[in-house]
Amino acid sequence: MKMKIIKFHDNAIIPAYQTKGAAGFDFCACIDEPYVLKPGEVKAFSTGVGVEIPAGYELQIRGRSGLAYKHHISLLNGIGTIDSDFRGEMHVLLKNYSDKAFTIEPGMRIAQGIVAKYEHVNFEEVSELSETDRAGGFGSTGLK
Repeated sequence: MKMKIIKFHDNAIIPAYQTKGAAGFDFCACIDEPYVLKPGEVKAFSTGVGVEIPAGYELQIRGRSGLAYKHHISLLNGIGTIDSDFRGEMHVLLKNYSDKAFTIEPGMRIAQGIVAKYEHVNFEEVSELSETDRAGGFGSTGLK
């Protein structure tokens, strides 16, 4: 699949896969100088790029496991969605969940993207749903 990409800033870095088997490509922080993300702070970081996503697809923005595990830096909204009709500059909402400040450096890989196909649904209002054993929700299947 080909996807058009535009750089909104000269120092923007085109997202790239880091390994041959990687499912996601990395987005980098498009900032001019290091930024210290304080404990509990939320900030939108520019990626410096925008894309033209084909109709019927979305671009999922996901956190990077190393940032989350080692530094407790993660996406505020879990997974972000870039819709196929959005054409602006993409930003990544990061939150520092730790009790220590963390420095985001220019060009640092801060998130990853995955392109996923989706379908629109037509909702049909009904008076009841089919039966299932899974009505409990929230841990109803147990831990083991």
